[in-house]
Amino acid sequence: MGNSNEQAVILEVAINGVTSPEKNSHVPVGNEAITQEVFDCVAAGASLVHAHNTDITLTGRAAADDYLAAWRPVVAKYPSLPWYPTGSGGKTPEALYEHIAILDAEIGLPISYVDPGPVNIGAPGEDGLPQGIEYRNDYATIAYAFELCRSRGMGPSIAIYEPGWLATTLTYWRNGMLPQGSMIKLYFGGEYGLFSTTRGVTFGLPPTRHALLAYLDMLEGVDLPWSVSVWGGDLLETPVAELALERGGHLHVGLEEYFHPEKDPSNVELLTEAAALCARIGRPVASVEQCRQVLDLPA
Repeated sequence: MGNSNEQAVILEVAINGVTSPEKNSHVPVGNEAITQEVFDCVAAGASLVHAHNTDITLTGRAAADDYLAAWRPVVAKYPSLPWYPTGSGGKTPEALYEHIAILDAEIGLPISYVDPGPVNIGAPGEDGLPQGIEYRNDYATIAYAFELCRSRGMGPSIAIYEPGWLATTLTYWRNGMLPQGSMIKLYFGGEYGLFSTTRGVTFGLPPTRHALLAYLDMLEGVDLPWSVSVWGGDLLETPVAELALERGGHLHVGLEEYFHPEKDPSNVELLTEAAALCARIGRPVASVEQCRQVLDLPA
């Protein structure tokens, strides 16, 4: 986990997600806008893309068709681009991931997502106290998600909302059960959390130097690529981004997680700022092919 300034940096961009044009005017809405946004982000240096479809409540064939409308043109133009969708509105592991199997069968999906744990996510109520939902991923769902990646030759994008999620992931790693192409995504909770435009309710560890060092202590001796992001804030305004680059990590930016009450950047602007930080630290930005090599994605 030492300094690796010469390693190419994967710039991942999460282009839309659970955010909305009310939070940021540049969020792409509709399949044609999603397609064009991916084109623009790849041109700006993104080598890994995460996207939602237009309706996260869709399941199965309907969810897959909604993704395909945006992604068939992307795959035609950038056939080697690593990208991955999110889950659906399914209530069982099979339903939750059905559209991912369809996407892989029809256009080839290099990466799937794995969220290895539960977490409360929400916003302040009128009294300022937390209210929201439990985002639940039990051990059976986690096992199903990893096995789907293994059986279909997809690399897992492993989100870490809380330290316990990393502990679960490392149990798979110690037992030799992480699929090829695994990447650890360290999610830090910004002041606004996942949903809110009001400060006060967040999740996980804050985006501080000591918080990242705590995660790196857990990852000591673990030879897996890892990245950092801040949800409900601005990664590049925190000490986490620069420290991650100094320690060999990668950057995960984008409008899914970004929020600032006074700024309204585009995905391309966030990528441009991230690339400038990489240049200042002295690490090159990875190409699409370099990204695939760093992740060791299955052929």
